[in-house]
Amino acid sequence: MFLSRSAKQSGIKSKIAPYVHAVLFIGVLSTPLQAADMMDIYHEALENDAQFRGARFTHQAAQEKLPQGRAGLLPTVTLAGVRRRQWIDIERIGGTGTATGTGVAVRPSEVVIDNQSLTITATQPIYRKENFAIYEQSKLQVAQADSEFIMAAQDLILRVAQAYLDILLAEVNVEVAEAQKKAISEQLAQAKRNFEVGTSTIVDTHEAQARFDLTAALEIGALNELEVRKRTLEQIIGRIPEDLAHPTETPSDLLTLKYPRMQDWISVAEQNNLALKVQEAVYEIAKKDVERAQAGHYPTLDLVAIYSDQKGVGGTITGRPIDLTSKEIGVQLSFPLFQGFAVQSRVREAVAIQEKVLQDLNNTRRNSVLQVSQQYLNVTNGIAQVTALKQALVSSQSQVDSTKLGQEVGVRTEVDVLNAQQLYYSARRDLAQARYNFLMSRLRLKAEAGELDEEDLKEVNDVLFRPQFPGPLQPPLAAH
Repeated sequence: MFLSRSAKQSGIKSKIAPYVHAVLFIGVLSTPLQAADMMDIYHEALENDAQFRGARFTHQAAQEKLPQGRAGLLPTVTLAGVRRRQWIDIERIGGTGTATGTGVAVRPSEVVIDNQSLTITATQPIYRKENFAIYEQSKLQVAQADSEFIMAAQDLILRVAQAYLDILLAEVNVEVAEAQKKAISEQLAQAKRNFEVGTSTIVDTHEAQARFDLTAALEIGALNELEVRKRTLEQIIGRIPEDLAHPTETPSDLLTLKYPRMQDWISVAEQNNLALKVQEAVYEIAKKDVERAQAGHYPTLDLVAIYSDQKGVGGTITGRPIDLTSKEIGVQLSFPLFQGFAVQSRVREAVAIQEKVLQDLNNTRRNSVLQVSQQYLNVTNGIAQVTALKQALVSSQSQVDSTKLGQEVGVRTEVDVLNAQQLYYSARRDLAQARYNFLMSRLRLKAEAGELDEEDLKEVNDVLFRPQFPGPLQPPLAAH
């Protein structure tokens, strides 16, 4: 069953309505005064994103396909009126006697006739195969537009989430770079003091200096990346996001999946994947194109009614105007006999296009399975990766503590402390990135299954700001 069926149509319409209503409601809202979380940014995007607004108008325009297609089944009425003046010369051949007595033909004066006509023609198609195919096509085109609009809405959710999480990750990278720079600057200062008093070699000082210079360069790159990410979100909401909310400290559990097995997600995607629905509609439209082309061989039958009111006609023949009123009603049958093989050519063309669209449909179906499988693996592996990185962060913190203590008792060097700190900061960054990647993969998986909506974004927002992530980075063992 394709999108033209009423059950799927009602399902599509129910998914479209929230986006339309949300846009109408958001139009009265202003930019939030407090730090904006992901849902605040999403609501701004509903109103300001040019790509989504364009999709709304495209969807609105596509709705007119249905009345246009239906028009071919309804009657047409035309009104034609003519008003004109005729000057007529009538030659009268004289007989034996004339006004001059010469028997020569006399040309009388001109006859002037004013005539006008009013004609109303009503045509009701009874059988036009092409018009029936066009009407069915229009319903499919509306269904296609509905699916494309929901795809645009889901794409907006994904773009907002990706842009928002990219900024959060970029901020983490900046914090990592700043924390590394601060820690290494302290180690550099200590190395210089130790060298001055003779408790360490110049090698330790050079090592710390090299790492400090490297982290300074990394900090510049991280700040640049953060600015780029903010500009990306600016393209969506129309302003530079300087007031984003930040995740809180206490970690919470990650979101679970609605369906436990990959095959369950694949089965759902085969029914609900929007790209697949669009391509199915395109294929059905191509089939109707074949019917339209074949309709060139079929007769047409119309019911025709004509009312005509004419005044001052017939003067060119009789020289005297007369009035006529006529009423006609009947059926008109037209049967095409030969059109230079044009119809056969159009049929072959439409069939070839239909086969091409069928292959596109098969490719879309296979790609849907591939994307669902990939995103499912990204989610499931992401859960395992986040769990492992949580433990790695704990281990890295313990390593920093023990290495710092070892340095104080003389069994670890300055370089050992720097290496341990580097591992710690890398673990913090990797954990944040793994969490963000997991959340994005979960959203993309639901989008591939055709089930992504605003509630899914709200769940992610709740996870972020219902304590999920660590707070700002601090150098380990700062109190020592």
